[in-house]
This record gives sequence, C-alpha cells and structure tokens, in this order.
Amino acid sequence: MPLTDVACRNATCPAGKPRERYSDSLGMYLEVTPTGRKYWRLKYRFGPKEKRLALGIYPEVSLAAARRARDKAREFLSEGRDPVAPRKEAKLIRQAATENTFEANARAWHEQWKASRTDHHTEYVIRRLAADVFPVLGHLPIVDVTTPKLVAMAKKIEARGALDIAKRALQTCGQIFRYAIALGYVQHNPAAAIKPSDVLKSRRKENYARVEPKELPELLRKMAVYDGSPHTRAALQLIALTFVRTSELIHATWDEFDLEAAEWRIPAERMKMRSPHIVPLSRQAVDALRCLHELRNLSPYVFPGERDHERPMSNNTILKALERLGYKHRMTGHGFRGVASTLLHEMSFPHPHIELQLAHQERNAVSASYNHATHLPERRLMMQAWADHLDSLRTGVRVKSAKSRNARVRSETSLYGAA
Repeated sequence: MPLTDVACRNATCPAGKPRERYSDSLGMYLEVTPTGRKYWRLKYRFGPKEKRLALGIYPEVSLAAARRARDKAREFLSEGRDPVAPRKEAKLIRQAATENTFEANARAWHEQWKASRTDHHTEYVIRRLAADVFPVLGHLPIVDVTTPKLVAMAKKIEARGALDIAKRALQTCGQIFRYAIALGYVQHNPAAAIKPSDVLKSRRKENYARVEPKELPELLRKMAVYDGSPHTRAALQLIALTFVRTSELIHATWDEFDLEAAEWRIPAERMKMRSPHIVPLSRQAVDALRCLHELRNLSPYVFPGERDHERPMSNNTILKALERLGYKHRMTGHGFRGVASTLLHEMSFPHPHIELQLAHQERNAVSASYNHATHLPERRLMMQAWADHLDSLRTGVRVKSAKSRNARVRSETSLYGAA
C-alpha cells in the first residue's frame, strides 16, 4: 500500500538491521537508518542497470514533495534520459563556477552553446573535450592556461595521428576562452594567438573517397551479395538509392517514413542545414524498407545497433562494409552523394533539382519551411529514374521500359527549367 504521512512519521528501523525500507509506489520508498534518519529513494532501471536516485530527506521533503520529484524523474525516463544526469551536470557547473578551472568554464560554455545544436553534435564535442582536453588542461585555473599549454595539448592529440581532432580541439578552446572573456574571467584568448596550421602538421585536403562512375556497376553487384547482416546490406542499398548523408540514414526512425506515399521526411534537427528534408522513395527503396520492416524489433530505429537495439547502427558500419567489399580508401557512404551528383547531371536532370535533393541549398529562416518541398514532383521522377539506372548498371541489362521511362523523366523535368 502507498505510504501515508502518519506511516512516514512512525517509520523505524528494527534493532540489528542496517536499514529498513518502506515502499510507496512506482519504485519510490522511504529508507530509515538505525539513527532514525529517513531518506527518500527512487529505484529505477536505465538501460541494463538498476539505479537509485535520492529524492530528499524526510520530513524536510514531505511525502507529497517526494512524489512530485519521483514523477519528474519518471518523465525523464520516459524521454530516454537518465534522471541523475542533470544533477551531475549541475554539480559540475557549480564546481566550475566555484573553482573557475578550465574544465568548469568549458562545461558552462557547453551548456549555453548546445541550445541551438543537435544532440549528436553536442555530445560529440563534450566527449572529445573529456577525452583529449580535460585530462591535460581541465584541472588548471583558466587564467593559467597559456598558448604553449594549448599547443602541447594539441600536439599530444596529433602524436596519435588524429590531426583533425587536434585542430578542432584548438578551435573549441578558442570558443571557450571567448566565453570566459565575456564573463570577465580572463583578459585575453591564448588560442587566438595561433592558427592550427602554425603548430600542427599540414595534410592535403581530400574529398570523400568515391569510385569513378565506370566502377559503380561492379560495386553495386558486390553490394547486392554482401554476406554481412541484413541491416547492413539494406543500409548499403538505401544509401545508394537515396544518397543522403550517412548520419541521416543510420539515425532514421520508422515514424519518419510513409511507405504508402513513398516518402521519407527527415526532421530539421537531424539535417545539416537545420531544415526538414523530403526524400522521395523509389519503388526499389520502398521494397527494401518493407523487407526491413519484416525484421523490425522493438527499436524505433530502422537500422538498430547490433548489440544495443536502443541505439542506432554505428557510424562506421557502412564504411567497414565497403572495406570488406574491397573498397578501403576508395569508397565511403558519403561518396554515393558525389557519384549520384555526377551521373544525374550526365542524365540531364536540372542542377537545382539535384542540389535540392542533396540538401545543399542555403536556406534562410523565412524560407526554410518551404524550400524542402520545392520541385517535389520532379524530384520523385528523378529519384525513380536514378533507382532504375542503378538496376541497369548492376544487372548490365538496360530494360527497354526503364530506358523510355528515363527519357520521359528527362523530358518532363526539362519543362520546368532551372528552379
């Protein structure tokens, strides 16, 4: 039975026991120690672990107040968040404000900076800071962090071959110092005194690896008989058919798809350009998704992780699959975007339509909600023609109906001209 105020007041711990627990409801209980101290606790499960959350001390926190705290914690759980995480984060921020260390300022900066960024990006930034920057600089008072110390930190990252991460670490430190200057904690930004190229090795910038169009037929044939997991094989097929970014594909959830309407609507928060994107689905893409739906478990993701179905497929899964097929350093998931752009231009589709489908077009705040649907009928025809073309390349047989369909598509899209 749920607790009452009277039961809470009268709760005791029997002699000889280290504690006594009195259950309320929904995982909450009152824990009484031999000294008579009474603590509210919430037992809950997050992922594979059973955890405890402190809700306060009775009677300072009443039964009603403890239940409100319990309900708030359960709201976090329903959203897939650990209710203890905000407390840990707030503790770190308070500690940072008190000690004014570099890490404290970095976490405070990250807290306000992340508001307008995607969860995936903000989690990556704080993870990289915790792994590479805080172990070297985090404990130092921010006023003691000098340019040479920043360089030493970056060089340590560079030494393991992570040049891009070293460069980004310096850039992020510069943002943290600008934040600290605005709050009056420091007078100058030591990261502004140098450019990454001044102290880090240069590396020739390369585009994402991609095969030449003439190599595409062989790649498509190898992808079709890939002997890995069905989800990985389908991911390879769909990234070729839709040429979306890898992160956009692997984080796709089933509620984004309308297979009857043959549409995939990617929400703004998952797009690089921060506005929604529509991917018209070819018959081949719909068939692949229907096959995947037959394999669906309780995960909301179309491509769930192999071990943890509550998380999406790893960002490296497609890359590793291409390596297994013999395309290491020759092809990436992102490479399908470049190949599609090249071939669709050769197939005489209008450049603006291709750019829209690649989600390359700049969007301002006023037009963002409209541009994602621009030239949608023409793009539907283009995406079906693209899927048919891939089939022709893979099989080596240009079906007559497919050829006439492509000709019709080019004719119809040419009527619209440039967007």
